[in-house]
Amino acid sequence: MTAVKAGDIDGLIRRGPDPRIPVILVYGPDTGLVAERAKHLAEGFVSAPGDPFALVRIDGDALAADPGRLSDEAGTVGLFGGRRTIWVRPGSRNYAPAVEAVLRGEIRDTRIVVEAGDLGKSAPLRTLCERSAKALAIPCYADDARALADLIDRTLGAHGLRIDREAREVLSQSLGGDRRASLSEIEKLALYAHGRGSVGLDDVEAVVSDVAGSQINTLIDAAFAGQGGAVERDLRRFRHEGLDPSVMLGSALRHALTLLGVRIEGADKSPSLMAASWRGLHFRRKASIEAQLARWRPDALRQAIALLQEAILACRRSDPALAHAHASAALLGIAARGGRG
Repeated sequence: MTAVKAGDIDGLIRRGPDPRIPVILVYGPDTGLVAERAKHLAEGFVSAPGDPFALVRIDGDALAADPGRLSDEAGTVGLFGGRRTIWVRPGSRNYAPAVEAVLRGEIRDTRIVVEAGDLGKSAPLRTLCERSAKALAIPCYADDARALADLIDRTLGAHGLRIDREAREVLSQSLGGDRRASLSEIEKLALYAHGRGSVGLDDVEAVVSDVAGSQINTLIDAAFAGQGGAVERDLRRFRHEGLDPSVMLGSALRHALTLLGVRIEGADKSPSLMAASWRGLHFRRKASIEAQLARWRPDALRQAIALLQEAILACRRSDPALAHAHASAALLGIAARGGRG
């Protein structure tokens, strides 16, 4: 069975996969969307939700240690009969042999939902499910503009709310590449506008934070503050979520150029006064920016700018698979320099 095409996934989820296909792999960089779809597929199949044996959760690492457990669970009969689901949660170890073993056997009235992370094309679990006639492989990538608009309308509609066109466009631009974070922001907006009937631009601007932008700012501030550990953590998360490395580098370059401009113009001012001239600076970043202005001299900032420009050029010229490596090297290099003051 080939992988499900991105344009066919929503329809497949709504109508439900063929019950004769027992194994469904849900994977991708959008961890929030992976979790949402896995939950829907797992809970929506069971015929007796109150039966503790109808929905069984197994950790992936537990299967890696005991591959035969999945086949044993697949052969178990529910307390009240009917259809059952085995929900395999993400793990750090390879549990593809457990899935391969269960695909070789006969499975009746049982669905196995395998929730995984961002699997490469050659990952054993992904290739196994894409090649098997008994499995589906459903990728979960960051929502595009159309998917975000649909998510906004559906979520607000469930709360009895409509949203103006302009407000929807601004809201879409403020949401990031993780479904869980996007839903959290939309739900927060729905709570704020409860009972009004419609959501306007003022409501969006009053409630919704820029999820994507604020997360990138956290990474950039950590780099220029010399916090290498925080930079490594955020880089891993962004790579897992599928964020374009060029976006990170471009934001870091704009930040460095702004730092340099403010630093030169306020050469005879204190960091606090220099930060006061920074247009659009969020109050939560003020302390960090002041520390960066005190830490970075103009000549060091020029070196950081050159490093970021070289990394952006390398990303454009090299294989996309190497782009994250270029971004990591540049941002960790800046963190090392920032750590030295």
